[in-house]
Amino acid sequence: MIPAFILVFLAVAYRIATGLLIHSGATWLSNFAPLAAIALCSAAYFPMRYKFTVPLIALFVSDFVLNWHYHAAWFDSLILCRYLTLAFIGVVGWSLQNRASLKKMLPASILGSTIFYVVTCVFAWLTDAGYVKNFAGLIQSLTVGLTDYSGTPSLMFFRNSLVSDLVFTFVFVLAIQFSRRAEFAPNKSPLPRPA
Repeated sequence: MIPAFILVFLAVAYRIATGLLIHSGATWLSNFAPLAAIALCSAAYFPMRYKFTVPLIALFVSDFVLNWHYHAAWFDSLILCRYLTLAFIGVVGWSLQNRASLKKMLPASILGSTIFYVVTCVFAWLTDAGYVKNFAGLIQSLTVGLTDYSGTPSLMFFRNSLVSDLVFTFVFVLAIQFSRRAEFAPNKSPLPRPA
């Protein structure tokens, strides 16, 4: 289980590092952060007390650092929407906890990425005054977004989060399987030396 916790920590550190680099022009890294996969995998594999606390604390810590760096609001309705969406994705992972495997987790990861993308884009369309409140405005929020924020199209955000979620889920499940095999491997103690 320790490798999985380390993996979550590394993913959060990576999100912070890439979030700080975006400002320096590395827009291809935009949203290459496996937030949905952290919520999904944590809920599927971690013990009950860590299922939801680990991903939400991970998101909070990375949000805290990035919002401080960019002088963004500490709390707004879009942040609440992201937290609730990740909690919902955690429920999806929790429903898979007794039958979690790579074969089930990879499609669930695609589902989690898609849910996160659609819900947050639709919420932004509904609440941000920059979007026209018609079908064209909805399509804009799902494809190009608003250039006022980062200039990175919404579809690129989705592509990056989808790829990062799939990679994280794959590595996370392998880490869990490795740690379980190591835990349940027969204890091979060395043979006693003859006196």
